[in-house]
Amino acid sequence: MDPRIAEPLMKLTWTDPVTGAHGYLVVHSLVSGVATGGTRMRAGCTVDEVADLARGMANKTAAFNLPVGGAKGGIDFDPKDPRATGVLTRFCEFLRPWLDASWVTAEDLGVPQHLIDEVFATLGLEQSYHAAIRRSADPARTLRRVQAGLNAPVPGGQLLGDVIGGYGVAQACLGAANTWGWAVPETTVAIQGIGTMGGGAAWYLHEAGMKVVAVADAAGTLYDPEGLDVPALLELRDRFGEVDRGRLPEGVQSLPREAVVAAEADIFVPAAISYALRVDNENLVKAKVVVEAANAATTPEAEAALSARGVAVIPDFIANAGAAAWAWWLLLGEVGADPADSFLRLRTEMQAKVALVLAEWHLDRVPPRVTALRQAEAVREARNAEAHGSLGAPALMIP
Repeated sequence: MDPRIAEPLMKLTWTDPVTGAHGYLVVHSLVSGVATGGTRMRAGCTVDEVADLARGMANKTAAFNLPVGGAKGGIDFDPKDPRATGVLTRFCEFLRPWLDASWVTAEDLGVPQHLIDEVFATLGLEQSYHAAIRRSADPARTLRRVQAGLNAPVPGGQLLGDVIGGYGVAQACLGAANTWGWAVPETTVAIQGIGTMGGGAAWYLHEAGMKVVAVADAAGTLYDPEGLDVPALLELRDRFGEVDRGRLPEGVQSLPREAVVAAEADIFVPAAISYALRVDNENLVKAKVVVEAANAATTPEAEAALSARGVAVIPDFIANAGAAAWAWWLLLGEVGADPADSFLRLRTEMQAKVALVLAEWHLDRVPPRVTALRQAEAVREARNAEAHGSLGAPALMIP
């Protein structure tokens, strides 16, 4: 069965007793009794959206051979509302049995990592990776390792935990350019969204020498065909990832928000909302490749149309898996607080996966998602064979 339509293990709907807001937890699969996936908050979030994202997480963990299943949390509420932290706290408090034992969550759209960690601390759970950390032989030591990794400083004044996802997206873009044989300085990219994921991708692509010609936030698209000064724009962001239009560098054009989709660029990176590319706007895309930094950034119908006209789509569960994969490498002690080790591991794995899916695209026009799903399914089948050949799935061991 196509993992895009497979039924999840569990769907749960919660109603906030204070605001009436609805929240959802969807556990698509458990491996060793554990599932991983972030918690998002946005007005209009639905249980179907969360289920789609949970499926994506299950594919992500399999594609990167992580020893856990996939889940997702979502809350239908405006994260800019002053009551948002209270809503998030009550959501997590209600779901404490899952958060304590089986669901490892983290930041997502509208919920930064520092906020969800503050909520966990309020509830006495220390940190959002709690369900994994508590399985460690030495939870206090594992917590210190996790916190050291998340808070390791990196060039640009950021923390490793805040930029690693965007770094992975940048490596997916660079992997695509390498596969096509494009010279990096001559390759152009447009990025929809410059929050944690999109901003990190923009920073590392700019650092690598790729020309970022367009970025978009909630207020519109910023465009310069000669290449934007990415560090300067990132300095002008507020905590919601929106750029102060009153202090734009000279030469930057302000265009409508949807203009980023139609930007003249080799690579388009949707890094903001789910379902950003749909049947009503995919025809605007001029890029040769779409790199999905946002979860479920492209509807199935839009992806089929893009593929039909020769636009390759690197699926979200490959392109944006950097943060999830790195978090589990950190939990498992495979990387530590040195950012160089984390960057090397992620760069190597991401570029290899992108090269694999694009090789099949070049050879037989097999959509990258199809190749990536086959790889993920092979991992699942190997897990099932191992579980059936022994006394069950091996226990998750956290050092």
